[in-house]
Formats: sequence, C-alpha cells, structure tokens
Amino acid sequence: MKWWFRNGGRRSLPFSLCVWVARRSRTMRSDAALEAIAKASEDRVPNIVLYNYPSFSGAYSALFAHLFYTHHNLPSLILPFSSVPLLALRIEDLCFEGLETCYLLDFIPPKEFLFDLSRKSKCKIIGFDHRKSVLGHIPPANDCPENIMINVNLEKSSSSVVYEYFAGKCEDANISNGEAPCLVDSKDKGRVELMLKYIEDGDLRRWSLPGIRAFNIGLSEWRSRFNCISNPYMYKQLLKLSAEDLITKGNSCVSSRQNAASKLLEKAFRVRLGRGFYGECLGVRADGNSNLSDEIGKLLSVKSAATGLRILARCLMRKNADA
Repeated sequence: MKWWFRNGGRRSLPFSLCVWVARRSRTMRSDAALEAIAKASEDRVPNIVLYNYPSFSGAYSALFAHLFYTHHNLPSLILPFSSVPLLALRIEDLCFEGLETCYLLDFIPPKEFLFDLSRKSKCKIIGFDHRKSVLGHIPPANDCPENIMINVNLEKSSSSVVYEYFAGKCEDANISNGEAPCLVDSKDKGRVELMLKYIEDGDLRRWSLPGIRAFNIGLSEWRSRFNCISNPYMYKQLLKLSAEDLITKGNSCVSSRQNAASKLLEKAFRVRLGRGFYGECLGVRADGNSNLSDEIGKLLSVKSAATGLRILARCLMRKNADA
C-alpha cells in the first residue's frame, strides 16, 4: 500500500464521508446504477470511478475523470457513491472480470471496505481525500497490499488534487501521442479553476475569498443534481458553472431572505424572560417561515438591543405551520 499525507499526522477522529439523509428513491444502488455495472462487466470495462455524493469536490473530481477518459477514448464507468448503508453500492457490485483500476474520489472508506474490495476485485485502488477525519482509520502501509494507494492532502481540496492528477496523466498521454496536452479546454479552464478555488476555500473552512458564503449559498441548489446516473448532463453543467454567477445568485438569495425577515420584524413584541426576572427581549410570530429562522433571530436580536432590551430574540412558530 502507498499513501501520501500533506500537512498533518494521524488523528483519532470519527470517520465521516457524507452525512446525508435521503429518500429511498435516491439510493446510489438504483436499477440504473446496477444496469450500468452489469453492462460494464459484460464489456469488461477496466476502469471504475466512484465519487463522493452529494459533494461539490466529488462532482468536480468525477468531471475530471470523465474528461480524461473521454479525451483519450478509454472505457470507464463513473458512479456516485454514498457511505449511508441504505444508499451505498456493495462490494460485490463492484467486483467483475476485467476491472483493473478503481478510483475513490473525495472519500476514503473504512479499511474493511478497502481490504475486501482489494481482495475480491484484485484491482488497483486509488483514493483521494482532504478531510482530517480519515487519518484516524487509514491503516499502516505495511498492513496493506501494494494495490491500494491513498492520497490525503490537508492543504488542498480533493477536487484540486484530482484535477492536477488527471491533468498530469492527460499531459503524459498527450506527449507520448504527440498531441497538445489539455484536460480542460482553454475556453473553460479559467472558469473551472476559479470554481475549484472557491470550493477549496469552503472545503478547508478558510472562508477567505470574496463572496465565499454567497458562493456556497448559490451552489447549494446544485447538490441534488450531482448524480451522473439520474442527471446525464451533469458534466456539461459543471463546465458551465461560474463562480461570479453563483455569488450573484447567493447575494440575491440572502437579500431576499433578509427582506422577508425584516417584514416580520414589523410585528415584533416584547417578551418577559422568567416573568421579567431576567429582563425583556423582543419576540415575533413567524408561522410558516421556519426557513427564515436564522435571519429572523439575527435581525431581531439586533433590534432588541437597539431598543434597550436584552440582546436576545424569541421566534415563535406554530407546529406544522409549514406543512
């Protein structure tokens, strides 16, 4: 086994790939996914790519794998992967004749999964992740077979590392074929690389780029579209996404929510805390507006303090009012 770490040692943190609650109909082990695997087995496809879903880094990592294999006309199967047992693909699903390489993009599964997949598939396994949480359960190199290679970089998001990885492979292949090295077309390259910078800023919790929070708000609605099985246009959509457009959309969303919350504050009233023993603050009824609870709380607490009351806010909502 080969593994690489950047900027960090081992940590005994809990394993976490993607905590996400979904309906059974959104399972990664869908009929369409199993049919794709069966077709890959029949065609003896040598390369399978599993990417973390629903993750921005995972989706872009899948894009770069797709571009590499498409550019060089190499057979491959790319599938979304979730660690939630109800949704996850099984090891037996992934073991078929002819499989040579399995990529794990933006996630490293528990060692039991790695070992079983390595033993049963006999293929090379290459994984990428940037989360500290994986360091605690990655096994020592001398305990693992040579066909498992793990890349953990705490200084870059998985999507950035995978981009560099496939760009390097593309360049090497193109040089040997006498072609111009290029993973992403020049007309898309600047836009894609800016997207990666913003995704990395959020993934690594830096929050340093201008408009990063608005960017994440604008990007959030895309999360459900990052399934390449149910959304065959995912790769084209990812290539067209613009950080500037997402920031504009995010700012518009924030402004709209704040305006809606401000209107509710016009009906604010005083609330006695502990029958007045702890002072008073402002409260408001917000039935049917649970999605605005964060904005209401922040604006109301500021208004409460400006009125000379406690820097608190009480937001009252009737149960099931949003139903």
